[in-house]
Amino acid sequence: MHCHGTEVRQRALTLLRGGAKNADVARRLNVPPGTISYWKHEDRAKRGECPGRHPTPCPRCDGRELDEVAYAYLLGLYLGDGHIVQNRAMRAPSLSVFCADAHPKLMDECEKAMRLVFPGNSVCRVRREGCREVKLYTKHVWCLFPQHGPGRKHERKIALEAWQQEIVHAHPWNFIRGLIHSDGCRITNWTTRVIGGQKKRYEYPRYFFTNVSDDIRRLYTDTLDRLGVEWTHCTRAGRHYNISVARKASVALMDAHVGAKY
Repeated sequence: MHCHGTEVRQRALTLLRGGAKNADVARRLNVPPGTISYWKHEDRAKRGECPGRHPTPCPRCDGRELDEVAYAYLLGLYLGDGHIVQNRAMRAPSLSVFCADAHPKLMDECEKAMRLVFPGNSVCRVRREGCREVKLYTKHVWCLFPQHGPGRKHERKIALEAWQQEIVHAHPWNFIRGLIHSDGCRITNWTTRVIGGQKKRYEYPRYFFTNVSDDIRRLYTDTLDRLGVEWTHCTRAGRHYNISVARKASVALMDAHVGAKY
């Protein structure tokens, strides 16, 4: 292991305190980025600036105001493609939402929602095969997402607490949008009809939501019912995993408030 002298370390800290980025300091001084990050963390901790020393208050524990619009959207994302993990190497659990590389703006919206719901917490993107894991660490993640539990979501009961249901009732379209952005899509179907002896092609858009959990699908359809959106089950292999919205008026409502992934 290569040891860097105190002079190099002090030069690095001087640059970091001046606002230089970790990567730039690492390249300039030919020091591994991980070492630069460790030096910066230790320096901030000694000076009482470490974020971990002054945690952001929790809406559930401390009564901090919660951005309900962002939370309704993030809740939908979590129920679809999110999970919570307690890593032994970290003191706080992590909240992760997986976003496909094909939808970069969705990643931006997910990260924005996380920052609004957990202000003061850092959000990062971890490269995975074909996607990015949008992630943050906070000990209060279980307070805001009590649906976490052992096993997969479809293997346990998923029910919203009263305070969560109030938020979904107040911001139903944000919740629906989060669910569609995680486990849904907007597609264009087509069919042909013979009219006047000529075959004509007709195209029509529709929305699909696919989730193995009966409870999560019910949360989706119950919210659609309150919004006046008509839906149907699309059975595959005898199972109702797919929810379709295809009627013109209902698709128009979904287009106005949800739209396609991008």
